[in-house]
Formats: sequence, C-alpha cells, structure tokens
Amino acid sequence: MTPKGSADAVLAGLDDIRSDLEEVYKDVHAHPELGHQEHRTATGVAERLRNCGYRVQEGIGGTGVVGVLANGEGATVLLRADMDALPVLEETGLTYASTAEATDASGRRVPVGHACGHDMHVTCLLGAARLMSAVPWAWQGTLVALFQPAEEPGDGADRMLADGLTDRVPRPDVAFAQHVLPYPAGQVGTRAGSFLSAADNVKIIVHGRGAHGSAPQAAIDPVVIASMIVVRLQTIVSRELAATQPAVVTVGSVQAGTSGNVIPETADLLVNVRTYDDETRRAVLSAVRRIAHAECDASGATRAPQIEEGTRFPPTVNDDAVTREVSAAFAAMFAERAVTAELQSASEDFSRIPDAFGTPYTYWALGCVDPDTYQAARQGGTLARDIPANHSPRFAPVLQPTLDSGVQALVTAALTHLAKPGRTSR
Repeated sequence: MTPKGSADAVLAGLDDIRSDLEEVYKDVHAHPELGHQEHRTATGVAERLRNCGYRVQEGIGGTGVVGVLANGEGATVLLRADMDALPVLEETGLTYASTAEATDASGRRVPVGHACGHDMHVTCLLGAARLMSAVPWAWQGTLVALFQPAEEPGDGADRMLADGLTDRVPRPDVAFAQHVLPYPAGQVGTRAGSFLSAADNVKIIVHGRGAHGSAPQAAIDPVVIASMIVVRLQTIVSRELAATQPAVVTVGSVQAGTSGNVIPETADLLVNVRTYDDETRRAVLSAVRRIAHAECDASGATRAPQIEEGTRFPPTVNDDAVTREVSAAFAAMFAERAVTAELQSASEDFSRIPDAFGTPYTYWALGCVDPDTYQAARQGGTLARDIPANHSPRFAPVLQPTLDSGVQALVTAALTHLAKPGRTSR
C-alpha cells in the first residue's frame, strides 16, 4: 500500500467522527486553561486516547499526556499538539466563546481564551489518533501522540523532558507538529529549513536618581534614558543588519514611576528579540547590551543597567529530507491546497522535544481563515486590518475545513513513515 493509499484508508472514517470532533473542539475552546493548568483538557485527552487503545501516561511535566500505540514492527512517529490558552478576553462572538477566568502565575485574576488555536491542535491530533487506531491493517509501526502543556510561557517541552520523557516513550524516528495561522482554511504550508524564529526575552533595568518633577536638574531621569534606549534599539535591524538577515526587535513594556510629578529612581524595559540563526542572534543581543550601557553612560546613570535574560524559544528548523517527503505527500493529498509556507517570525518550543531525542522533524502551517473572507481582504489590501492574527481577542479558526484539513495533514504525515506496503485492503 502506498502512503496515499494508506492515508485514504485511514481517513475513510473521518466522515463518521466529524461531528464528534467538532463537539470536542467547541468544548475545549469554551474551557481554555493557562499553561501548567491544563487539568481538564489533559484528563479529557487521556480518556479519549485510552478509549482508542493507546497506552497512556499522564502528568508528564505537570499536565503533559502521551499516548503510545504499538502496531507491529516499523518506524516510530511522534505527533505533537500543544494544549494551553492565553490570558486574553475573547471577542469572537462565537456561540461557544470562552467566558473563563483563571489565576495566572503572578497571582492575578485574568480572562482566558484560546486565542492561538491550540484547541484546534488538540482536536486534530485526537482525531488523527482515533482514525489510526481504527484501521491497524493499513499501517505498521508505533504512533506516539504527545499533548504538551505550556507552550505559551515556553517551558512546557522542557518540563516534560525534565520529567524523563525521553525514557518514558519509544525514541521516534521522526516528529511532526502543525500550527494554525491566518491563511485560507484548507491550505497546508510546508517549508524546509528555517521556519519559525528563535526568541529571546531580555529585561533592562535603568537606574537614575529620583527627584521632584519640578526640579529635573536634581535628577537623573531614568524615563528619558529608557526612551532613548527604545528609540536606539530600533536602529539595530535597520542599520546594523544586512537586508538578507531577518530579525525583529520589540520593546513590549516600559514601566516607571507612579506619579506625574515624581521622577522615579528606575525604569524597566522588556525587550523581545527574534532571529533565525546563531550569528544574527549573538549580534542583535550584543547590540542590545551595548546600546543600553551606552545610553546609561551618556546620561550619567547612577550605575550600569541591569540586563537579565529571560525565557528563550529555540528556532524551528525543519529537516530538509523529511520536509520533502511530507510536502510530496501533502501535494498528493491536498493538490493545489498544498503550498510553500512563508518564513514566520513567531516562535515555538516544539523543537526541543525532537532535538532531545536526536530526531529529525518538520512543522507546518495550517490555514484557518474562511477562504472567501481571506480572498476579499487580500484583494482589498486589508489583510492586516480585517484578518485577526494569533493572540488577537478576535482570533478563532473557522471550524471547517480547518478541522478536517488538520486531521488529514497529521495522518498523511505520519503515514510517510508508517504506511504498510502490499495489500490495499483487508
């Protein structure tokens, strides 16, 4: 049986489970959970995997779930979905929109919404796992379905690994993952090599000297210093990198003072850096440090700035050979809806898992916007304005054909290594 024939055999059951999967999606969407709090989601995932005959392990790294289905000799394939939601107040207007709240890691009460599509990832993987278990005659090998917590804070994969993941499941020969992005639903986009950026979060604390707002001559104003740093950081990409070196430098937070007539002692900046290779990463981070120190020195700051490195996301670099195989399989399955994905400046922690196993991987884009809506916005030149992006309070995948396409993509990719040769039917 060819991979395409195996995929057709497995996916023949999609019509029978579609309505159930849609209800699962709506339920997960309506009950989002922040990173490391995905208890309800994880419990539901584990129950459904057990019902399909998977050997299930729960609580890996806190709330991670892994199901293993051994089906004879052959390759081992890992499929991964992330489960966590965001501290976002949903504004989609959906009948199944979230009204959930939770207490975040800092103790604040926040709204919670699946504004990044992880609910779709969970449902697609559950669907693929269920279909694969229903037709064991169509494939051979071992399927590992991994549901990861806390992708958004960036430590979910690390916590699963620290909890012994590599010793608790068979070593995969290949690993796959997907992410919904604001492209036409039904499209799947692959890209060999660099796909998602690395991300570094940096905190800069500027030290000045406080004084009355009416007497700035008595102060060393950290707000002014911070402002100069913000402006100067924008020149790193535009003046220090070649046009062929993509990078993003964003100052997402500047906090200082509590009153308009008090010059504070300090100012805090939170900086986010996105790069695609180690050389560019080192150059940009070095420039951030240099600029912070230079601006503080130029303004006579009372001490050098404190620069603290925070969460880091690794780059996602798809294996060339694996990506070629998957791209060819997607072309056979999806025809013109199989496209080449654009380089993305978003970041992920998925790659830490296959890297820990020494396993090649590929990660692809799954379109999730109503095709007619997308085309109208594209023709009108209003994509940025009219198509909500991930993390927007108005972001939510159109249910179909996104769900079907995500299930089909996972099954098709898995069967590039698990397809059973020979017979085309039982």
